[in-house]
Amino acid sequence: MIVISCPTGHPTHKEEHHDDDQETCCKELKRLEALVHHYSTPGVAPPSARITPSLKIHEQPEWKSWHAWKYAWFVATKATQMTGDALAHTIWGPRKKSWGIQMTLMSSLMRGAGQHTELMDVPSIRIFMGMGGFGPPPADALLTPVTFQVKRRRLRGILESLDAQETGTRELSGEWLVGKRTWQRLQTEFKAAQVGQQRRHNPHKPTERVILYIHGGAYYVGSAEEMRVISVPLAQYTDARVFSLNYRLAPECTFPGPLHDAVSAYFRLTEDLHIPPENILVSGDSAGGGLSLALLMYLRDNHYPLPAGGILMSPWVDMTMSGASWDSNAAYDVIPVFSPDDHMNPIANYLGAGMEKYLMHPYASPIFGDFKDLPPLLIQSGDSEVLQDEITLLANRAELAGVKVRHEEYQDGVHVFQTFPFLKIWHVAFMSMRNFVQDTLPHLQRGTPKLFSEKAERFMETELDNHTSMAVSADGRVASAGVKGLEVDDSDANSTVYDSDDDHCTGCGHGKTWSLEQHHPDEPEVKISVVPPSSPSTPGPDADLLSRGLRRLSGSHRSSSRSRSRGRPIISEKSSPAAAELTSVDMAWQFWAT
Repeated sequence: MIVISCPTGHPTHKEEHHDDDQETCCKELKRLEALVHHYSTPGVAPPSARITPSLKIHEQPEWKSWHAWKYAWFVATKATQMTGDALAHTIWGPRKKSWGIQMTLMSSLMRGAGQHTELMDVPSIRIFMGMGGFGPPPADALLTPVTFQVKRRRLRGILESLDAQETGTRELSGEWLVGKRTWQRLQTEFKAAQVGQQRRHNPHKPTERVILYIHGGAYYVGSAEEMRVISVPLAQYTDARVFSLNYRLAPECTFPGPLHDAVSAYFRLTEDLHIPPENILVSGDSAGGGLSLALLMYLRDNHYPLPAGGILMSPWVDMTMSGASWDSNAAYDVIPVFSPDDHMNPIANYLGAGMEKYLMHPYASPIFGDFKDLPPLLIQSGDSEVLQDEITLLANRAELAGVKVRHEEYQDGVHVFQTFPFLKIWHVAFMSMRNFVQDTLPHLQRGTPKLFSEKAERFMETELDNHTSMAVSADGRVASAGVKGLEVDDSDANSTVYDSDDDHCTGCGHGKTWSLEQHHPDEPEVKISVVPPSSPSTPGPDADLLSRGLRRLSGSHRSSSRSRSRGRPIISEKSSPAAAELTSVDMAWQFWAT
């Protein structure tokens, strides 16, 4: 199930919503309206906050040699639990309808792990996160590691003092990732340029996109290398060059240090490599999603050029942990839920001595920030993750501020389900990112993407293709075939779409569903939720074009959607009146069937 939240209020359809009761009949919408004002007052925690500025964190217990029995007991109890869950899955079926045995075991492994923090510390978790897979990996993408010096850039605002301390000697690292097909195309262009065929004179050259990807890991674990399971498919599906950043981690570096690193990486792209901001997207998962949103807010607040848009995967945006889903989804999600005063609490590690000052700061907890004038956002989350409520509120607050938002909530999806390729919804999510980058964003972003200058192309060519480059598989492992393996073509999987009836709210459209059939009769559903805004919006200059596009997706086109839609959810005549009332800009969110 994908819950796609779009603002409504097209003036030409205003008469269809004259009944106020009809607009607020959806229980979910009422719940959001009741909660959203708790996040509008700076420095004031919501009544349901689990973390408060005055929280005191316990010290890590000292480990003794005779505590070794605790590890044996933990392994024995966890093995028993996983065995029981596997048997229950086999006999009575999965705990979530679309889960396979892999997801059942993963959920069982992580469930309750936060209650055993006396057996772990940050370094041990980093070792666990760095474990790789087995077997000979194929060559799916080109990877080039990069190390660069952090320059003093006269940054403003909260980063002014940190920027003043830079001497040009501190280094950050990251890696460029380019999908196989993208690399083949770029190689053809590089060779053409070498024989005098200037790329900028090619009218058929596609507009290049660069994605700054910021990994998750609760701010104290994770790396660009470990999260290639996301960054590689992101590069493959979007046909973009992805730069995955290694920012400093807590507790060694506390807020706002990681934000400073993200800002430094962004300005390296725009100022040092001369990549136009209009061609850049910012993306991140979990903590990286929150950091991506903080980066957008910092750039806007200090009047720097903004990127074209953002892709946020299960973004962590509320450090007060005020959402009810922290309790309701704890039994299903893969996030260990720690006690607030535990020494492994990532919030205390990230904020450090600045807990009281920064807990509800918009750059640490973006849910409390101002979303006005942010670029278009694609937000993906799961209905089985503990962050479900705060992500829904994030999308709602951004909509109310006028941001063009597409919020997709996937049925049975856990936190950052994009790291689990065996899930059926994995491919659907990355296809949505592809459509957002290639089809939707060009209609919505403020500035027009530009062709790279010759200087930018030279810099990028040097960065991407050098003696450190290597080929990696889709899960991030170094490919045995080497860079030569990238010369072999790979194939893309296709999926189809068909319409489906379901119960839904006739007033706001919440609950309308379409089913996705990816060669499997059990495919999850797509749920379109149309959320009314506080006031009608004004149609853009492309209203007629997009209106015609919406009509193309209905009527007779439904009958051929199975063969032509290529896995893209569409709007049909069966949708509610509110679903047909999308504004000109909102219509661009719908995926084209042709």
